[in-house]
Amino acid sequence: MFRTLSTIAAVTGALVAGTAAIADSWTLNEDSSLVAFGSIKKDTVGESHAFETVSGTVSADGTVAIEIDLTSVQTNIDIRNERMMEHVFNGIGTATISAAIDMSGLEGLAIGGTDEIYTDATLSFLAADIPLELDLFVMRLSQDQVLVTSNGMTFVSTEDLGIEAGIDTLMELADLPGITRTTPIMLRLIFDADVEQAEAAPVAPVTEVVTVAVTGDAEAGARLFRQCRACHSLNEGRNGVGPSLHGLIGATAGQVDGFRYSDAMAASGVIWGAGTLDGFLADPRGYVDGTSMAYRGMGDAEDRQNLIAYLARESG
Repeated sequence: MFRTLSTIAAVTGALVAGTAAIADSWTLNEDSSLVAFGSIKKDTVGESHAFETVSGTVSADGTVAIEIDLTSVQTNIDIRNERMMEHVFNGIGTATISAAIDMSGLEGLAIGGTDEIYTDATLSFLAADIPLELDLFVMRLSQDQVLVTSNGMTFVSTEDLGIEAGIDTLMELADLPGITRTTPIMLRLIFDADVEQAEAAPVAPVTEVVTVAVTGDAEAGARLFRQCRACHSLNEGRNGVGPSLHGLIGATAGQVDGFRYSDAMAASGVIWGAGTLDGFLADPRGYVDGTSMAYRGMGDAEDRQNLIAYLARESG
């Protein structure tokens, strides 16, 4: 069994660069996000409504600011939409949700990874600031996109919202015996990383050096590398269908001179080491969403370690 110790500069930087999008600000994708709410009339008829236009950001320090366009309310009945704006929202155009979340738990979230967040928030609606306890489900969809949804129902009373009189007016106009006085709220929020800002920001040089163990049978890896030679060379400056792998260990992905990378790979910030190579070789497209690499992946973990051992020995 071949065992080698490769000194990889910027392993600490890999943890930061690989999740740079988390560390920078995020902007709500307005086309894919909405805030929905429900109501019950006549004691038995449930209805689902939504605000179709929402906007917002999450800053690097975890400050969340979501703005809801009340004029975008959609109840699937035009006259009811108009009545909601006139009598319930009193012509006021926006409401906001503000919160603060701990970003540290999200920074290491891999593509396809999930987490749950419990946070206190404030809904500013009409003249009231209403405290909310939010149970949220988070999924990293890609390097630059995160999905946040409700992980459970959040209920708000019409009394707290200050719309009791408006609900009474709706009942009278629609000749209804009753409308529920508490409403469930559902969130579907998709955030895009502010990639341009992240790319433009200067990156401080990384001086910390960490020694990382790379284990595997390099001779077995040499045989496995035969299937890679169709696209990759270990010679410096010799690119083919894929970039040269010379100097691979410790290098930042997407930086080989003269090779045209996919936007996803060029912006990934991945630094190649034992862990990142193992993840990428197992599922290239899952690890870097949008990569142009056609290889489907190496399913056997031992084979991956052997190949990595060979690359650590031969890539220079």
